[in-house]
This record gives sequence, C-alpha cells and structure tokens, in this order.
Amino acid sequence: MIKSPQKNLNLNVRGLKPSATLAINEKSHELLQEGKEVFRLGFGQSPFPVPEPVVEALKRHAHQKDYLPVKGLQALREAVAAYTRARMGINHRAAEDVLIGPGSKELLFLLQLVYYGDLIIPRPGWVSYAPQAAMVGRQVHWVETKEEHQWRLTAAELEEICEEDPDRPRIVVLNYPSNPTGTTYTRQQLIDLAEIARKYGVILLSDEIYGELHHEGEHISIAHFYPEGTIVSGGLSKWCGAGGWRLGTFTFPPSLHWLLDAMAVAASETFTATSAPIQYAAVTAFEGGPEIDRYLEKSRKVLKTIGQHVSGRLQAMNAPHPAPLGGFYLFPNFESYRENLEARGIRTSVEFCRRLLEETGVALLPAADFGFPKSFLATRLSYVDFDGEQALRWADKDEPLDGAFLEACAQKIQRGLERLGNWLQEKPASAPLNSVPQQPSHP
Repeated sequence: MIKSPQKNLNLNVRGLKPSATLAINEKSHELLQEGKEVFRLGFGQSPFPVPEPVVEALKRHAHQKDYLPVKGLQALREAVAAYTRARMGINHRAAEDVLIGPGSKELLFLLQLVYYGDLIIPRPGWVSYAPQAAMVGRQVHWVETKEEHQWRLTAAELEEICEEDPDRPRIVVLNYPSNPTGTTYTRQQLIDLAEIARKYGVILLSDEIYGELHHEGEHISIAHFYPEGTIVSGGLSKWCGAGGWRLGTFTFPPSLHWLLDAMAVAASETFTATSAPIQYAAVTAFEGGPEIDRYLEKSRKVLKTIGQHVSGRLQAMNAPHPAPLGGFYLFPNFESYRENLEARGIRTSVEFCRRLLEETGVALLPAADFGFPKSFLATRLSYVDFDGEQALRWADKDEPLDGAFLEACAQKIQRGLERLGNWLQEKPASAPLNSVPQQPSHP
C-alpha cells in the first residue's frame, strides 16, 4: 500500500492567512486583469520612482555577484550609520551598529526569533507584527490605544502593561509615522515613552520606515531619548520608492550588539546575505546629496497635499480619523454608517471591504487586519493610486500644489472617494426577513 505524505503543518502557522497587504494587492491585480476598474487604495506601495542616482548605481553594479558579509556590505553599513547621524542626530558607531537584511520585515522576524520575550503592539498596528510573533511562538499583547489620543500609544498605557510583571522581557514596537493611521508623535510624547521604557528595561523597536516622509520633514527618533534600548528600523521601500528591491536596515546601540550578533547568526542560516547589486546601489541612496534631498522635498509636498485633500473628503463623509502627518495612510472610522450598513448585511470591517471592492472597485483594508475586533467598522486607506513621476514634475515648481494638480495627478483617487461616498449612502433594497438589529460594537 502506497501512503501519501501526511499533512502535518507546524502548529504555529496553522490558520495563518497570507499578509493582508499583499493579498489586497494580488486581488486588485486579478480584478484589473478581468477588465474591471479598481481604485487601489488598499496596498501601501510608494508611487514615486526610485531616484535616478540610485537607479544608475544599480546599473553600474549589476555585475556584482559575490556573497557579501552576512551583516551587510561594509560601505553600506557605514553609509547607514552616517545617514542616521546626519538625518536623525543619533551618534551611532559606523558599521558595527548596523545590520542589513532583505527588507525590514525579514529583520523583524529574525529579531523575534532570537529574542525570547513578549511582543507589545499598540493597536492599530501593522499587519505583519502579530503573525510573525505567532510563527515563532511569542506572546503578543495588544495595547488598547484610544481614538481620542489619535490611536497613539501613551506613556500611561505602556506602563500599565509593564508594571503587571516588571521583570518580564519585552519588545515594544513603535511605528511612526504610523501605518495605518498616518499620525506621529510629538517630542514630549517620545520623551514620556522613553522614560517608561527605561524604567522597565524594555527593548524598543522603533519602526521609522516612514520617517523621511514626515510631511514637514520634522521626524524625531525616540532613540534620542532612549538610545541604550532602541533599535531603529528603516530601509529603502518607502522614502526611496524601492519596495520591490527588498532592503532593510536595523541600527543598534552598542548595548544591544549581543542581539545584533545573534540575528546575524540566524541570518547566516536563512537568507545568507542581501542581494549584492541592491546593497551597492543602496550606498548611493543612504549617502544622499542634493538630488535626493530635492526628491524627498517634492515627495513630502505631494503626499501632504493629497493627504490633506483626502482627509477633508473623508471628514465631509462623516468618517473621522487622525489628521495625516506623515507617510501615505489614513484610518477612517465608518461607525456613523452602522445602521445603514447592517441593514445591507454588513456588520464587520472585513465584510465592509469585501462588499466595497466587489460593488465599487474601491480597495481598502479592514480594521480587523490591524488588531481590532471584526465588528469595528474602520479601514485603512492608502492614498497612493496616482502617477508618482508626474506628481514629482508638478512639485518641481516653487508654488503650492492646488486644485489643478489634484485634477491632473489625483483624479483616480478622487473618483474612488466619490464611489465610496455614494456607496455609503446607498439604501438597502429591502430589510432582511427576521433580522434582529445589533448594537454597535466599539473597540
């Protein structure tokens, strides 16, 4: 008798779904291939082209084929350290403090693999933090942040978790400007959080991948205030428009080199090294210069203009959310439409997004993917469905971007918002038989 291989999945990956952000991107592609119009407001990929000096550097180094050091190319690690000093004012020691990986996502996974401790995630949090923790068998604790605090973690909330078991090892993830809310922290808020982190000796993973996209160019790293316990996460995907290149960086203080070294050992047995041509090109990106500085100024100008416009449209729809301060996300709350939506059979954020995509072509991500109960009717909106190259040409002018810019460059986003608004106002064809109204459920 011939036996088939048994289906014995690791218990930690049973039931896990594909990454929500990648799933919505693939679904949008499928609908486009079917000839349907899709408004891609779900997947958070930078719309801007990679800066030309960085593209040219990749071309010059396309022949590089050797395995590079596990921790990363020496010149790149030095460039990242210099960039961190110049841009963030954090005095890291050249290459010794930097680890390079094929995306910050992979580095986050290795961090959780080698560090034995709980993961603390302020809610809402990026879609992959918790699933990665589950894959390596770590405890996840969501911090119940509040809408009146613009979904930002407060020092009091952090202390409430830490004081329950003061000696428990923990990694606290701080992501700002935030994916999914687009908000960020003030200097004083960071100082207050750093004080609690130091009090309990937690490790802070400061995910600052959107730092260069602070709309005013005023990003502040919490590593200023808690240098001995903060790992700064960055990369090329957001500020450099190079998501598919897959290059991430972790910058450590000397006091956490034992953790960097352990991650490097794990990396040597997994991804081995990051792509050589990409690393050589990344040196140019992190060294910067006038052309890249101008690229960043224009990117911020475009994102600020479009973000404020989209925010105003959502507020007019009675969909409250924190004001956009960085990155390219908003987190609108549609609870005011609950009665109408429930009458149409929509009771969860998952159903909300599924029906919206099917019926209008507008792609959003449900709040359930960011740590909330399914019943909370909120979504993440990513305002990047525009031609980034065209938008940068408009931003090259010294005058502010106006309605003509929005009409020329953000027309598809505007049409998507119009469809969303009309869909929200639709009335049910008829009330479902034997339906029992449910009470609104808030997080």
